[in-house]
Amino acid sequence: MKRTMGYCLVYLASTFLLTGCNLVVFNPKGQVATDERDLIILATGLMLLVVVPVIVLMFVFAYRYRATNKKARYSPRWASSHKIEAVVWGVPLLIIIALGWVTWKTTHALDPYRPLDSDTPPINVQVVATDWKWLFIYPDLGIASVNELALPVHTPVSFTITSDAAMTSFFIPALGGQIYAMAGMQTKLHLIANETGEFKGIAANYNGPGFSDMHFSTLSLSPADFQSWVSKVKGAATPLDQTSYAQLAKPTIKHPVTYYSAVQERLFLDIVDKYEGMNKANKPKRAPVSSVETRADQHPSLLAEER
Repeated sequence: MKRTMGYCLVYLASTFLLTGCNLVVFNPKGQVATDERDLIILATGLMLLVVVPVIVLMFVFAYRYRATNKKARYSPRWASSHKIEAVVWGVPLLIIIALGWVTWKTTHALDPYRPLDSDTPPINVQVVATDWKWLFIYPDLGIASVNELALPVHTPVSFTITSDAAMTSFFIPALGGQIYAMAGMQTKLHLIANETGEFKGIAANYNGPGFSDMHFSTLSLSPADFQSWVSKVKGAATPLDQTSYAQLAKPTIKHPVTYYSAVQERLFLDIVDKYEGMNKANKPKRAPVSSVETRADQHPSLLAEER
């Protein structure tokens, strides 16, 4: 008895260690992440409508039909029951139909390529994954930063993402889902922060020895603080051109936060174009910049057909 009590106390004490855990997905700070959390809870709840009764009935049957219970009904010739068949097949079927409807609706609503509904104009950010750091280019502001992403709160953000190294995945758990970054391709993601704060961004797909340290800070700032951040970046001494980018793209681990006061025109597209040899031969000549930026809003499947 004392040993059993000791084990119970140890298990109870160990649960206090869980207070240090933080399930970021269930503590969203953005609208997309909130919708994804609600979807997870709803889908799990629907599936538990089958799982919980099965677990409960397992214990009920084990107790009711135990060997020592002489009052339990014994029906050796029992073969089937239409009522049981209706419940066993009908309930899961209804759950599958409900899950299918929810999945169809949310798949379109949470499409990462779908711009978010907002009265505030979006801010555009071009993301480049390198070994092993993240480069963020603000084409409308003419600035760039490494391993630090600043966003104005309550403002939609349109990400255009590529990679200049191995394939990886761009993920800010507090704000929304992840999407792949691939060399020679452009993927899209739309997010919005509902409150100010600092959130962790990570590479969610293994891409080499620096993978575990390939993370960045996401700063959700008030409009005034965001403008102050932009002014600070514009005050940096170094511009981002082909020469400085070539130095930046060299493999490094735990690269410090770096700011670039200006960005060479078409640098992002030049990074994508480096890998045109990976695509189909006889690819038609790239259209003007304005057309490319328009087509970048399309799904990668459409871009792949052109390539």
